[in-house]
Amino acid sequence: MKKAIQVLPKITLKQLAVFVSIYQTGSTSRASEELHLSQSAVSSALTELEARLQMPLFERVGRRLNQHPNAHPVYVQAQAILGQSLTLEYYYKYQAGQIHIGASTTIGNYVLPPLLAKLYEALPDANVDMYIANTQEVVSEVEQLNIDIALVEGMPRPTDMKVIEQRAWRTDTLMVFAKRDSKWLTEVAAYNHDGDCYQLTVEQLAKLPLLVREAGSGTRQIIDEQLLQHLPDAETIIAIQQSEALKNMVSADIGLGCLSQHVIQAELEAGTLVQVKVAGIDLTRTWWLVWHKSRHQSPIWQTFIDIIQHG
Repeated sequence: MKKAIQVLPKITLKQLAVFVSIYQTGSTSRASEELHLSQSAVSSALTELEARLQMPLFERVGRRLNQHPNAHPVYVQAQAILGQSLTLEYYYKYQAGQIHIGASTTIGNYVLPPLLAKLYEALPDANVDMYIANTQEVVSEVEQLNIDIALVEGMPRPTDMKVIEQRAWRTDTLMVFAKRDSKWLTEVAAYNHDGDCYQLTVEQLAKLPLLVREAGSGTRQIIDEQLLQHLPDAETIIAIQQSEALKNMVSADIGLGCLSQHVIQAELEAGTLVQVKVAGIDLTRTWWLVWHKSRHQSPIWQTFIDIIQHG
């Protein structure tokens, strides 16, 4: 009598999507929110995938899930499979001119609009979806294949490099700035009338309130690396979520600020805000193009790349 052979069910895209989401978020509850599934459905999909692969992907410690060594190679393959399935699913939409563009806050608000105008001029029927958030959030959307290409101010984390391609795009300069005739500067800073700016030493800046973007933003990454490390004894650092709010608070003379030159250009030209040069500090940074290695590079994708490379 022949022994019955157990036939396990095939792996499904849903199981792979659940696994990738758990891998990225670290929990079944956050994965269920992200995928709009019940937590029990998420847990079942993971259990079924582990049974089909006949290997554990996570180690359960209490209510926590820790990645098993098996998880990473499966994650890489799952990302590639999901990317290929999306390429197939959205093939005709891509041909019709659909593109999902992500941008970190400064680029999205101040630099991207004229580039999009050029895209619409080249492709009047282009269907463009936009996602604007801080660098960390945008890169996360690229990882999850929700965005075709993104323009970000900060360098993606080293852990992102396994699935993300990046290319240096252009340079930008951050500026420390203040309200003209600010109460914080009139007594401590030298004013350069020719350059129309104040001049401070690092020691002087450390004693003044400084408003900066929140952790996770590309602007904050550069400020941490190229400015705040020189201010270990800074007395007051205030983190602000939005560039416009930060700029308005500096205009109200709550303290000094540090943002991209693009954000404060109009106010510098109007003379309501002035640059503050800090001796020995260079706040030049690189802006990056990033995309998922598995993402389909459609004709509209190539057109947009040409525009942003030469626009």
